[in-house]
Amino acid sequence: MTLTDEVREYWEANPCGTFAATAEPGTKLYFDEIEQYRYRVEHYIPDFAAFLRWRGKRVLEVGVGAGTDFVNFARHGAQLGGVDLTKAAVDHTRKRLELEGLDADVRVANAEALPFADDSFDLVYSFGVIHHAENPEKIVREVRRVLTPAGEARIMLYGRHSWVAYRELYEVARRAIKDRRRPPLTLRQAVAVNVESPGTKAYTRREVQIMFRTAGFEDVRVEGLPTPWDREAAGPLARVIRQDWNLAITAR
Repeated sequence: MTLTDEVREYWEANPCGTFAATAEPGTKLYFDEIEQYRYRVEHYIPDFAAFLRWRGKRVLEVGVGAGTDFVNFARHGAQLGGVDLTKAAVDHTRKRLELEGLDADVRVANAEALPFADDSFDLVYSFGVIHHAENPEKIVREVRRVLTPAGEARIMLYGRHSWVAYRELYEVARRAIKDRRRPPLTLRQAVAVNVESPGTKAYTRREVQIMFRTAGFEDVRVEGLPTPWDREAAGPLARVIRQDWNLAITAR
């Protein structure tokens, strides 16, 4: 089994964000609960996505998850396409579109080989997805390929030097020592074995710059987002010393 297969298996069983819902799956209330939780906890997402800005523009979302951001692009009038590695996510998103009378092209696909022509989109958006891939650098190259020359990518990746990653290293090392196993030595290893699907990656800002510029982007801006998970991991210290788990990347 490849890492891609393991990642697909994990997210088929755990569609992103669905843990927040208690209503019957597939109902409007179910999706409302997912959306309310997402934007209450990650309140910075609507500003980063800038849904209204893309009215009438061609938008692709890589990794639609439970469809929350995707449906908001559709509500605001984007000409919309979406892909996800899992059938579960695509089924969730298609159901949301149906419930709201919206239309968009959403497909099961591996974003390492996007099923779209060159220069197809004005925006490629992805929030918290690409770092789960087996080869994220391939996805970033594909993002650049399908963007128009004046297009823009808005992507969130996990930050390695973050309070969350430090906590994961501590927890994994503590368990390893207790079980008399060799503990992981790096933040990279701790995130890979202990955060969500197998092989999850987290990046330094310099690594982000290199990956996006190598893919052909010239203007790459990286902004840290102070998440509730950083505050949970570090307590009051997170307000004094910023070590951000979410890196918001805008690339042109």
